[in-house]
Amino acid sequence: MNEFTLIQKHFKKLTNNNPSALELNDDVFFDKKNRVVLSIDNYVENVHFLNFRNPDLVIKKILRSSISDLYCKGVKPKFIFVGASGNKKSFSSKNLNLIFKSLKEEQNKYGIKLSGGDTTKSKKLTFSITTLGYSKRIIKRNKCKNGDDIYVTGNIGDSYLGLQILKKRVFLNLKRNKYFIKKYYLPNLPIQISSKLLEIANSAIDISDGLFGDLSKLINKTKLFYKIDLKKIPISSNLQKYLKKSKEKKINYISKGDDYQIIFTSPKSKRNYIKKLFKKMNQKVTLIGNLTKYPKKNEIIDGDKRIKHAFNEGYSHNF
Repeated sequence: MNEFTLIQKHFKKLTNNNPSALELNDDVFFDKKNRVVLSIDNYVENVHFLNFRNPDLVIKKILRSSISDLYCKGVKPKFIFVGASGNKKSFSSKNLNLIFKSLKEEQNKYGIKLSGGDTTKSKKLTFSITTLGYSKRIIKRNKCKNGDDIYVTGNIGDSYLGLQILKKRVFLNLKRNKYFIKKYYLPNLPIQISSKLLEIANSAIDISDGLFGDLSKLINKTKLFYKIDLKKIPISSNLQKYLKKSKEKKINYISKGDDYQIIFTSPKSKRNYIKKLFKKMNQKVTLIGNLTKYPKKNEIIDGDKRIKHAFNEGYSHNF
C-alpha cells in the first residue's frame, strides 16, 4: 500500500467538515480564515538521507525540502519547528555545533525563525520539521484546467546523479563529483518564482518524488492528462555532458525526485507575460507541455516516439 492509498482509504474521512485539511490531498494545511499555512515533514536516516556523516549538509537539505512545501504554494515560510530523535553519537558536541551553524545560515538565507521543537533518545535517527507561514490565498494542487501549459523551474536531475555518486554507483572527476553532490544536499529553491505564483498559476507542486510522479499528483482529481515533451525538460549542461558520455537515458534522471523545483500550470493566455516576467527576473522557467482531456492517457513525447514510463513514476512510500 502506498502513501496516497493509505491516506485515502484510512484517514481522509477523519477530515470531514474540516476544509482547512484540503481533504489530505495537498502538502499543506490552510486555515483561510486565519491565513495560516502549515506543513509537516518527517525524515529518516537511510530513507530520506544516506547517513549523518555531514550533519551540516543533511540539516540544510531537510530544511530546504520542508520549506519548499510552502514556497510552491506561493507562500513565504516564517517559522520552523524541529523535532529530532537520535543517540549520543548523532548529537555529539561537534555535530550539534555544525547543526547550529547550518540552522543559523538557513535562517539568514530564507528569513525564517526557529520557534520550537522536541528531542527524544532513539536508536534510529529521525527529524520532523513543521513549517508555518501566512497568506490570504495559496496555489492548490488540483486546480489546473484543461488546456493549461505546464512549466517547471530551474533544472532537474542533478540531485539524483549526486545521490548515485554518494552511493558509489557512479564515478566522475573530483570537480564533477562536488557539483552533483552539492546539488543533492543543497537544492536551489526557486523563491523568486514563488512570490509570483499567485499571479500566474492555477496549480503547483514541488518536485520531491520525481517529475512524473508529482505531476500525476497534480492532476489526480481533475480528469485531465498531461502531454510532455521530453526534449524540453530542462537539465544542466553538466548532466547533459554526463548523459552523452555515459549513454544513459535522460528520463531515468529526471524522474527520481529530490529536485525541489516547482511544477506549475497556467493558462495559455499568460504565456507571453510569464516569458517576459521571468526573463526580467533572470529566473529559469521552462514550458514543457500541456494538459488535455483527450486522449485519455498521459503522454511523454520524444521526437516521433511515445515513451511508456510506468517504471519512471518516481519515489513512493510503500507500507
